[in-house]
Amino acid sequence: MYTLSDFDFNLPSSLIAQHARTKGTSKLLVINDSVFEDNFVSNLASLLNKGDLIVINDTRVLRARLAVQRITGGIGEVLIERISNDSTAIGQFKMSRRPKQGEHLYIKGTKTPLVILDIQDRWITIQSPEMPILQLLEHYGALPLPLYIQRKATDHDNDSYQTIFAKKLGAVAAPTAGLHFTNELIEDLTQHEIHTATITLHVGSGTFLPVKHEDLDQHTMHNEWFDIPENTVNLINETKRRGNKVVAIGTTTLRALEAAALSGAIKAGSAETNIFIRPGFNFKVIDRLFTNFHLPRSTLLMLTSAFGGFENMRKAYEHAIANEYQFFSYGDAMLIDRIDLLST
Repeated sequence: MYTLSDFDFNLPSSLIAQHARTKGTSKLLVINDSVFEDNFVSNLASLLNKGDLIVINDTRVLRARLAVQRITGGIGEVLIERISNDSTAIGQFKMSRRPKQGEHLYIKGTKTPLVILDIQDRWITIQSPEMPILQLLEHYGALPLPLYIQRKATDHDNDSYQTIFAKKLGAVAAPTAGLHFTNELIEDLTQHEIHTATITLHVGSGTFLPVKHEDLDQHTMHNEWFDIPENTVNLINETKRRGNKVVAIGTTTLRALEAAALSGAIKAGSAETNIFIRPGFNFKVIDRLFTNFHLPRSTLLMLTSAFGGFENMRKAYEHAIANEYQFFSYGDAMLIDRIDLLST
């Protein structure tokens, strides 16, 4: 049985990507069992087979980080997690003193109000009485770059931290594997007769929450909303019938599809999932995974270790560090073949 410490590793800070590379120019570590091949994302089409299916997440990142000011003058921050309706949203707050239900906050430097409707632990429900929440975020919000990117978001991030597939607003973090894709890469995949399908999973801020218990059975995953179109289910089933492979572009895509197949055959529709994928998980849908390198001690590292094999992934990360791959959201990528559970 694995514990939290099994998923720890030392990463030089110089390998944490702070800025996005030109899309399509990142390195790609191809992992087939215990064989590693250094390649480039731009060559992805040549690494897949005619008739394979890639599935991408078309979520769009909200400008979810709001700088706020209290009537007393104190400065704080609200990170929107989920929009409830046109005027209300739920988020996490960061303030020197805990706010109170009924209190009015103001967008920093303005008289635009937010009303606190409810507080539960670290969660806050706010109402925007003067404009719709989406309009408020677009006008005043900033992209919520992960904390390991140690700078403020810039106008350049407005493009580089969104995928070219981004359509459906609702995420507070990018599905970062998709950041590597360009229109040219999609055209190359199409010319190789590699098909594309979409799902939506709105990535929540819980994706960055640390695992606190050595005993992984004690960890509770955050909920995320996903939707799988009927057409995507049909394309997956057709791909399987042909004997081709289904390739998840990112862990968010994999989570959505495997969550939709927990009871057996994959089902179309919308749902919430708090699925916790770790070594021993029985995969039913995904054959290959295209993903970035993940944080130490994170649930995403546990997911990739379940998919590619614990020992293989440990060696792959050692290889990536030795060869100076860039890590995390703006970093390089891996293409991982699923390892059969019987051989792990």
